[in-house]
Amino acid sequence: MKKELNEQFIIDLSKKKNEPSWMLDFRLQSYAKFKELANPTFGPKIDLDFDNLTYYKGDLQKLTNDWKRVNCSIRNSFDKLGVIDAEKKYLGGVTNQFESEVVYHNQSLEDQNIIFTSTDDALQKYPDLFKEYFNHLVNYAENKYTALNGAIWSGGSFIYIPKGIKVDRPLQSYFRIETESLGQFERTIIIVDEGADLSYIEGCTAKEYSVTSLHAGVVEIFIKKNAHCRYSTIQNWSTDVYNLVTKRAIVDAYGTMEWVDGNIGSQVTMKYPSCILNGEGATGNSISIAYAKKGQILDAGAKMIHLAPHTKSNIISKSIAEDGGISNYRGLTKITKNATNSHATIKCDTIILDDKSKSDTFPKNIVGNNSSSLEHEATISKVSAEKMFYLTSKGLSENSAKELLIMGFISDFKKELPMEYAVELNRLLKE
Repeated sequence: MKKELNEQFIIDLSKKKNEPSWMLDFRLQSYAKFKELANPTFGPKIDLDFDNLTYYKGDLQKLTNDWKRVNCSIRNSFDKLGVIDAEKKYLGGVTNQFESEVVYHNQSLEDQNIIFTSTDDALQKYPDLFKEYFNHLVNYAENKYTALNGAIWSGGSFIYIPKGIKVDRPLQSYFRIETESLGQFERTIIIVDEGADLSYIEGCTAKEYSVTSLHAGVVEIFIKKNAHCRYSTIQNWSTDVYNLVTKRAIVDAYGTMEWVDGNIGSQVTMKYPSCILNGEGATGNSISIAYAKKGQILDAGAKMIHLAPHTKSNIISKSIAEDGGISNYRGLTKITKNATNSHATIKCDTIILDDKSKSDTFPKNIVGNNSSSLEHEATISKVSAEKMFYLTSKGLSENSAKELLIMGFISDFKKELPMEYAVELNRLLKE
């Protein structure tokens, strides 16, 4: 049963989660801003019926670290997705969210004072640390969907890696929607302290329905001096999901942030992972693919903001459009006046597989001083008839030949993924 989104709904949600008064105040402030703000004026048209969304569904399963205690149907869903097997083989810890709440969390790493838990749990157990970083990088008032997330956020991961700790196995979160017209609004906060190293993997899927669902997550990442973080995402939302997320990292001196971002599904995606290069010598990297098919508009890219001297950024974007899909690159690279002797590169490659599909590039590049440099390269091409003829003449079917060309096109992206995720990406693309 759907419940109207109003102040009482938010009060009840905060009470259910046993939150401090400051969080309720924050939620209500965010809700007021959500009602005030309009949809973005750029990118794909957003046609959401907010009265027809379920904003919270979280009474199905209590949090546990034992799969045997997880509801059978929920456990089977994650098992079919390969999540349980991946945990056994190569992950250092997992958080799995089903609908609005984290239902399973486990950490197999040795105790090194690492904090890896759900964001709701972190608010209760680490209130001072939580409050220090929550809403400090992505402000609730930035747009309509950060405001909506601020009002009704639920679930997500909270990670703190102490100074000098190198996490030798990836941590993973997986987000699953199985209810029609559901809104999922997780909030993820990651702090990688000085000299520490983290690899984090995120997966997202949903069942297909004939009505629209919404995913509007917020991610805030803090990279301290000489620290490193790699955040890898493969999202394969069904084609009735609006995927409208805000992901941002701030990088201190000589730290490095890497976004590895794969967008295969959804009806509409608007996602631009960002790096604020705040300290001297900081580095930001983003490599992404967006594969749009029939009925899909993927508007994705990256943002790099250089604030300090000797900073570096690199954006590689691979876009594929097929069967009438629209796959766009939208990005911002800004080297400010104070970011002297900095360097940025952007490379956007697009392949269009038929005459019905479309791709556009919307870059915004700004250099504010004379000692820095910025390079931008963009290519758009159709599948080569000569290459297709050559491959089919060697006995490959037209579909197999096209698949081979696509795999070659995204080889740079696949190299950045853990082996198991590269295999999963191959499977998704073949489907």
